[in-house]
Amino acid sequence: MARESGVEGRRKAARVVLLDGRDRVLLMHGFDPEEPSLTWWFTPGGGLEGDEAWERAARRELAEETGITDIELGPVLWQRHCSFFFDGRVWDQEEWYYLARTDQEAAWTGGATDLERRSVTGLRWWTCEELLMTRETVYPTKLAELVHVLLDEGPPSTPVLLETERA
Repeated sequence: MARESGVEGRRKAARVVLLDGRDRVLLMHGFDPEEPSLTWWFTPGGGLEGDEAWERAARRELAEETGITDIELGPVLWQRHCSFFFDGRVWDQEEWYYLARTDQEAAWTGGATDLERRSVTGLRWWTCEELLMTRETVYPTKLAELVHVLLDEGPPSTPVLLETERA
């Protein structure tokens, strides 16, 4: 399908790098409703609502998407800017990635929005090794390496600014 220029969507998004007791990271599997054959994996999270604080948005989005509410929310690990075409629109997004830990199991809730219900197929826990070996698309694109460093060195003292991504 040809990509047409849509309404510009600018937003701030709080994302969560959720690790379980075995240091696996939880990712969501999704696709663009206009191009369902192209799929990718990504961290839970989403847009801030109104004047909502970043941390509050991270917790809310995680609960809405995974049902997980029992977390230890850590620091902001990474920040990035990305632009991408999705659902007929070009999005310009500022993202903050929070570290979180849980022992709670995740289950795809079906999403809180119509768009989530139309574009997400489920969840999966990934080991760092699985992320390093996969040929599937994962966002951010260097997530495997970032998680590897996180597990080896711990959280950075200040958020790392990731390269701008455009898809």
